[in-house]
Amino acid sequence: MLRIDNLSLRHGSQILFLDASLSVFRGDKVGLVGPNGAGKSTIFRLVMGEDEPDAGQVIIDKRVVIGHFSQEVGEMSGRTVVEETMAGAGEVSTVRHELHALELALADPAQADQLDALIERYGEVQARFDDLDGYALEARAREILAGLSFRQDAVDEDVGRLSGGWKMRVALARILLMRPDLLLLDEPTNHLDIESIVWLERFLRDFDGALVLVSHDREFMNRLVTKIVEIDGGELTAYTGDYDFYERQRALADQHQEAQHARQQAMLAKEEAFIARFKARASHASQVQSRVKKLDKIEKVEPPRRRKIIPMELRQPPRSGEDVAKLVGVRKAYGSLVIYEGLDFLVRRRERWCVMGVNGAGKSTLLKMIAGATTPDEGTAELGASVKLGYFAQHAMEILDPNRTVLETLEAAFPMASGSALRTFLGAFGFSGDDAEKPCYILSGGEKARVVLAQMLYDPPNFLVLDEPTNHLDLDTKARLVEALADFDGTLVFVSHDRHFLKAVSSHVLELGPDGPHIYPGTYPEYMAATGHEAPGVS
Repeated sequence: MLRIDNLSLRHGSQILFLDASLSVFRGDKVGLVGPNGAGKSTIFRLVMGEDEPDAGQVIIDKRVVIGHFSQEVGEMSGRTVVEETMAGAGEVSTVRHELHALELALADPAQADQLDALIERYGEVQARFDDLDGYALEARAREILAGLSFRQDAVDEDVGRLSGGWKMRVALARILLMRPDLLLLDEPTNHLDIESIVWLERFLRDFDGALVLVSHDREFMNRLVTKIVEIDGGELTAYTGDYDFYERQRALADQHQEAQHARQQAMLAKEEAFIARFKARASHASQVQSRVKKLDKIEKVEPPRRRKIIPMELRQPPRSGEDVAKLVGVRKAYGSLVIYEGLDFLVRRRERWCVMGVNGAGKSTLLKMIAGATTPDEGTAELGASVKLGYFAQHAMEILDPNRTVLETLEAAFPMASGSALRTFLGAFGFSGDDAEKPCYILSGGEKARVVLAQMLYDPPNFLVLDEPTNHLDLDTKARLVEALADFDGTLVFVSHDRHFLKAVSSHVLELGPDGPHIYPGTYPEYMAATGHEAPGVS
C-alpha cells in the first residue's frame, strides 16, 4: 500500500533520513516513534506530497485513498458541526454535493431543455453515492461525533462557536468518516478525554485499512499498534509488536551491541599491543604485517547510540500540615446547571488524588476552587497550614512573557539560581543547548506547557494541583515526570486523560458524577477493578 525506498532528506545542516526504507501493508497498524525533531511529521508530509525527498522515492499504490489528521486545523465556520464533518469526508462528500446540485437543476424550469442529460447524470451520481454508502453518511457522522463526546444538541450548532480543542475533534471526525485506505494520525488523542480515547481505540481496532500513528500516549499505542517504526539518526528501524515490546527489544539490542563493541575493543587492544611491542623486530615482521592487514579489514562495531536523557530531579518541598485542602458543603452552579451540591472533600498530606468524571462533571472547576482561582457559591474551600500551592491550569501557557527566552523565563522566577543549574533543569524538559534560548513567542503549545511545568517544579511547592499536565508532553518527558513525582514528598490533586500517568501516580480516586461524588481509597488500577470501567461513561 505504501513503500518508502532509500529515502534521503536534509533540512539545512540536519540529516533527517539517509537511505531509509519502510513498507506498510493493508491491515498494518504502525506507530512512529523517535525524539523530537527526528522526522515523524515529515514522514506524513512526504506521503501527502507536501515535501519532496532529496533522494529515494515514496510509492503509494494506485487508487489508495489517504486520510491525514494533523494538529493544524483550518478555518471552520458557517456550517453546523455535523455539516462540517460531512463536508470533509472525501469523495462521498463531493458526490453528495453534486447530487444535491443535480436535484436543484432537475427542479429548475430554466434547465428543462437539458432534462435528459440531467436525468442520466443523476442516475450515475446516485449509483456512486449509493456505492459509497452515502445515504447513511449523516447517521455515521453523528455516531462518530457522539463517540468523540459531542452532545447530540451540539452537533447541530455552528462549528465556528467551538473552541480550538473541539474543532480538532471535528477535524478528526471528518478523517474517520472518510473511511480511507491509509490513515495517517498525528497526535489524535491530544484534545480528547478518556471516554473519547477509549472509543477511538475501538474504532481504530476495527479499521481494516492501514494505520500509521504518531502518539505520545503510551497506553493508546500499546492497545493499537502491531509494529513500531523508530526514527533515529536518519534510519527507520521496524520492531514487530507494541510499544512496550519495542522498548524491551531496543534495550536488548543496545545491550547486545554494547557487548559486541566491548569484545571487539578488547580484541583490538590486544592486537594493537602486539603490533606496538613487536613492530621494530625483524623476526616478527611477517606476524606484525599480517595483524595490521587483519585490523584494516575488520568492520568496526559502533557503540549503541544513546539519547542524552537528563533526569528530572525535584528538590524535596517543605513539609505541610496534615490537612492540605478541605472543601465543606460546597455548592457550585452555572445558571441552572448545578455542578456540586453539598460537596465535602479532604486532601491529606502525601495523598495523590486523580479526579475523574465525564465532560461537564466539574473536574477543572474543582481544581480551580482548590487553587483559589474560583470560589464556591456556598460552603468553604480552604488550604491547610504551611501549604505552598502550585497550580497548572489548562491555559497556564498564556501567562508566559512572549518576549523572554525559555532560560530568561526561569531566571526571572529564580534570580538567585545559577544559570548552569537552570540550564540543567531545562534539559530534563527537552530544552538543551540552544533550545533554552528560544523566545517564548515561537514555542509550540507543548513547548510552552513544558516551560510552565519547569518553572513550577524547579523549586517545587508542597501541593501540586495539575489540570492535564501531560497533554503536550512527549513520551520521554512524561516518563521523567512520572519518575520525579514517584519521589516527590508533597501532595497532588490532578486531572489527566493519560492512563499510564494515572496508573503510575495516583493513590486515591475521586469520581464526580450526577449522583454525587464517589471516593475510591486506592490507585487508578484499583478504581478500574472496583468500577469495571476506565472512566465514567465508558462501558
